[in-house]
Amino acid sequence: MIGQTSFPAPDYKRPESVLVVVYTADRETLILQRVGNSFWQSVTGSLNWDEESPEEAARRELFEETGIATEKGWRKWGVSRRFQILPEYRYRYGPGVVENEEHVFSVELSDRCSVQINPSEHLQSRWVKIESAAQSIWSWTNRLALKQLASELA
Repeated sequence: MIGQTSFPAPDYKRPESVLVVVYTADRETLILQRVGNSFWQSVTGSLNWDEESPEEAARRELFEETGIATEKGWRKWGVSRRFQILPEYRYRYGPGVVENEEHVFSVELSDRCSVQINPSEHLQSRWVKIESAAQSIWSWTNRLALKQLASELA
C-alpha cells in the first residue's frame, strides 16, 4: 500500500481512487462542485476496502455521484497517477499515508443527460466544453486527463 507496509484498519480510507471523465460526442464533459472546498472536478472516489477493483469503483462512483448507470462507452485508460494527499485530509487515511493512487477511466455518452447529484458530496453539476473544463478543475490529475481527452478528440 502507498506510504506504508500493511493495510490500515477499515475505518480509514483506502488510498486508492478512481477518476471518471464523463463526456459526450459533442465534446462536453460533466463537472461537479465538491461540498466543503467548492472544488470543481470530474467524478472521483476511493475504492472500498473489500476486494473492489478500480473498474467496479468507477461504475459505483459514477452512479453514486450522478445517478448515471451505463454499460456502454467505458474506457479504462491503463493509467494511474500518484499524488500527495493534502495535509488537511490525511486524517482520513492510515497513519503515515501521504499519497493516493488514482486510476483513470472515461465514459462517453451520446448526449447530455440529467444528473442527480448527491447533496452530501456535491453542490451542483454542469456540462461544459472539455477544453473549458480543464480551466475550472483544481486537481492536476483531472486537468491532465481532460487535456489528453481533448487532444485525442481533436
